Amino acid sequence: MAHGKIEKTNAARLLDRAKIAYELVPYEVDETDLAATHVAAQLGEDISTVFKTLVLKGDRTGYFVCVVPGDHEVDLKAAARVSGNKKVDLIPMKELLPVTGYIRGGCSPIGMKKAFPTYIHTSAETLPFIYVSAGVRGLQLRVAPKELAAYVHATFAGISRLPE
Repeated sequence: MAHGKIEKTNAARLLDRAKIAYELVPYEVDETDLAATHVAAQLGEDISTVFKTLVLKGDRTGYFVCVVPGDHEVDLKAAARVSGNKKVDLIPMKELLPVTGYIRGGCSPIGMKKAFPTYIHTSAETLPFIYVSAGVRGLQLRVAPKELAAYVHATFAGISRLPE
C-alpha cells in the first residue's frame, strides 16, 4: 500500500507486522508552522480527519496519550476524568523526545518508547480513516481509526473541544 520512494518509519513497520492496512502520505513541512491545520491544508483534507497526538501527564497515572482532531485542543478536565486523574497537563516540550522517542510535529501514537494509555477523540470512531503522524515530520499515516485504536489499545472518549 505504501508508495515507492517513501522511507518507512518505525510506526509503519509496526503496522505492517500487525497486518493493519494504512497508507503513507507525505506532505511539505513548514518548520515555522507545525500545526495540524497546516498539515490538513498540505494534504488537501478536511481538518476533522487530521489528528494530532498529544502527551499528557496525570497526577495519579503518569503519562498518557490523547489523539484529537487537528483543530481541537485537549479538554484537560475531560482527559483527567477518563484517565483516572485529578489533574493533568500537557508535558513540557523538552520531555517529549525522552519520554516518547518522537519530536514535536512528528509524534505518532504508534511505536512510542513505552505503551502509554491512549485516548482517541470520539469523532474518529465514525470516520472511515484518519491521519496521524507516521513518526516524522512530513509524513502521515492514513489508517482506519478502529484498527488504530485496537492496535494501541485506545479508548474512544470525549477528550477535546474546539478552542474558545
